[in-house]
Amino acid sequence: MRERQASQGARRAREFEAFVAGAAGRLLHAATLLTAEPPDDNPRARRLLTLALAHTYASWDRLRGEDPYDRTRQQLAVRFARGAWHQYGRLRAAPVSVLAGLSPQQRLIVVLRLYEGVAEEQTAALLGLPVERVHTICARAMATLLHPPRKPAPTAVEAKVAPS
Repeated sequence: MRERQASQGARRAREFEAFVAGAAGRLLHAATLLTAEPPDDNPRARRLLTLALAHTYASWDRLRGEDPYDRTRQQLAVRFARGAWHQYGRLRAAPVSVLAGLSPQQRLIVVLRLYEGVAEEQTAALLGLPVERVHTICARAMATLLHPPRKPAPTAVEAKVAPS
């Protein structure tokens, strides 16, 4: 009995390792886009991905034909949405990514819709929003990305001339 459990555990570990080897790069890139961190320095994205992969591994035997990539992407989105809700507005550094100018919700929808290719209906179901709302948020985010708001013109500083 123990041999059987050990062999099933080893098989499970090999399957999961193969999945991670194939999908981790794309999932890390998606997490990096969500967190708007630079690709070479992305600790929040790596932590987000690690937690999503841990959840997927914990439920690996229960997937039963379900795509593990979809499950991990869903977990990544849910974890980002929860964390972003609590952290939005805090520690807003200078934008390091094009997506940094978007709200977390806009970033999540843009990454799911455009980078991951998830349908509007699936995105809406995942986020608990109406399809029309997802469509509107995505359109506004794209408008912001394509036509970023102009920065105010620098005010002219009058030169003070010392009397001679």
